[in-house]
Amino acid sequence: MTHSRAVRWTTTIALAVTVLIIVTGGVVRVTGSGLGCPTWPRCTDDSFTSATVSTGVHGAIEFGNRLLTMVIVLAVGAVIVACLRQRPRHRTLLWSAWGQFLGVLLNAVVGGITVLTGLNPYVVAAHFVAAVALLVSATVSYDIAHRAVVPAPAAATRRLARWLVVVTGVVVVVGTVVTGSGPHPGDSAEIHRIPVDWAVVTVVHGAAAVLALVLAAVVVVVARRAGDGLVQRRATILLALFVAQAALGVYQSLDGLPGLAVVLHLLGAALTAAGATRVLLAARTTRVDRLAPEALAV
Repeated sequence: MTHSRAVRWTTTIALAVTVLIIVTGGVVRVTGSGLGCPTWPRCTDDSFTSATVSTGVHGAIEFGNRLLTMVIVLAVGAVIVACLRQRPRHRTLLWSAWGQFLGVLLNAVVGGITVLTGLNPYVVAAHFVAAVALLVSATVSYDIAHRAVVPAPAAATRRLARWLVVVTGVVVVVGTVVTGSGPHPGDSAEIHRIPVDWAVVTVVHGAAAVLALVLAAVVVVVARRAGDGLVQRRATILLALFVAQAALGVYQSLDGLPGLAVVLHLLGAALTAAGATRVLLAARTTRVDRLAPEALAV
């Protein structure tokens, strides 16, 4: 089936807003604004906004990040409405859209717990993992809405794509431990950190990232030899993202974790998670939908 323009546009916007809120969450962290709004769901004990002298710029940053939650609720709501209005309805896409909605709720709750626990590093890590899960759901919705009909890929391509997603997931999870044990706790106050050797866990994170990079390169080669063009193109993009991530990771580690580099690395983590998901989706056996000709290019 051909999805409506409304479905294609809303899934695109929801995906973009999801990436944006992950990035702004990184800005909150590197600026030490995690407790700019010291309570939840209110910003202060007597106000839902940060319009008080006591919260200052950190309160404004954290409050702005919270406002984006409303934007993503509206974006995901628009996806659901567009899916419900489309005839015939696409059941898988509708389920994916509802999955996004549940993901937004989960992130709001975990984000609240993060504040109420004083930025407990384990909860902060869980919050980022939940955000990546929401991003994966948004990526699935986007992919379904723009899906292309291509021949089923080779079995080797499918297996490698699955492993690529697994290793990328490991990179993301270990990355949260690096963050939780590192020098950016998310607030200027004394915050408990994960009690592991930051240098050691950083090396483990880097090794996992190198493995993911190598796997992406292998997928490119195998997909090319098998004639799986869509998988090859998406894996090539992912490979470029991994290379950029590796360069950023080395730079920020050697330069004392400058804030801008940390935020860019966080953006890269979001894009690699989405990219690995798209490689896996391109490597599925079944091709049942049309779809947008432009999807064939990426």
